[in-house]
Amino acid sequence: MKKFLALFLVCALYAPAAMAQTSNSSEPLEISADKTLEWHRNDKRYIAKGKAVAQQGDTTIAAETLTADYREANGKDMDIYRLTAETDVAITSGINTAYGNHAVYDVDSGMATLTGGDLRMTSPEQTVTATDKFEYDVNGGRLSAMGNAKLVRGEDILEAPSMSAFFAAQSADGEQSRKLERMEATGGITITTPTEILTGDRGDYDAATNIATVTGNVKITRGQNILEGEKATVNLTTNVSTLTGNTVQKGSDGRVRGVFYPDDQTNEKAETTPAKTDLKPIITVIPAPTAGEPVTP
Repeated sequence: MKKFLALFLVCALYAPAAMAQTSNSSEPLEISADKTLEWHRNDKRYIAKGKAVAQQGDTTIAAETLTADYREANGKDMDIYRLTAETDVAITSGINTAYGNHAVYDVDSGMATLTGGDLRMTSPEQTVTATDKFEYDVNGGRLSAMGNAKLVRGEDILEAPSMSAFFAAQSADGEQSRKLERMEATGGITITTPTEILTGDRGDYDAATNIATVTGNVKITRGQNILEGEKATVNLTTNVSTLTGNTVQKGSDGRVRGVFYPDDQTNEKAETTPAKTDLKPIITVIPAPTAGEPVTP
């Protein structure tokens, strides 16, 4: 089960810098283009056309068209408060790149949004895709993938309607950076590995405790074998996993269940689902009642 929840953490590798200005915001912003660079003085706007590129430090935004809206300070300084990218957008920071068709970074609100077809974030080890948008709240320290969010890392896949990572500001060597606090995947999650499938209503990770949790109708399937409960908790430090039942909901007996079939010949490396058989479960595992609790037949 540790592999299940460890997969949930890799979204954090997508640094917030891939979506907005970071500690290098004091460095100059350079804008270039193949065709034209227009200066609309009355509108206080720059428009770069033709494979336009905006670069600041190690963060680059490339698109067919880039628009920079600015305000004047002290009658001469230009303060860019919004940057818009249109068509074939690629935002690169370090080894991470985000792709889409439309991106807007509003400096005043601290919100960066990337939308459009072929919406994805890539790094050397994993890819995240979504159908609606990627959103980074600079002030709130939240990075989200919304709409059929899917994370692929090797042969492992995490899917949920939305995924979010929450970061806290910290100072490293005098520069501001972000540290992962927690992550969440909501709306019903599915984690698929070459050998198992884990489903649940919600997934959470707490960086301070290094504990990952899946809650709500938890089901783990390995071949024909099944484990079911209300909550799966994994301590990624001690590698101790716990599956518990629902002890709160009225009408629930609060018990977890495991069904194991004999002679399950499932190949861990198989790429297809094993054929259904008429085998009966060899054993059903249910935790023993606590002291003083009546035994249910």
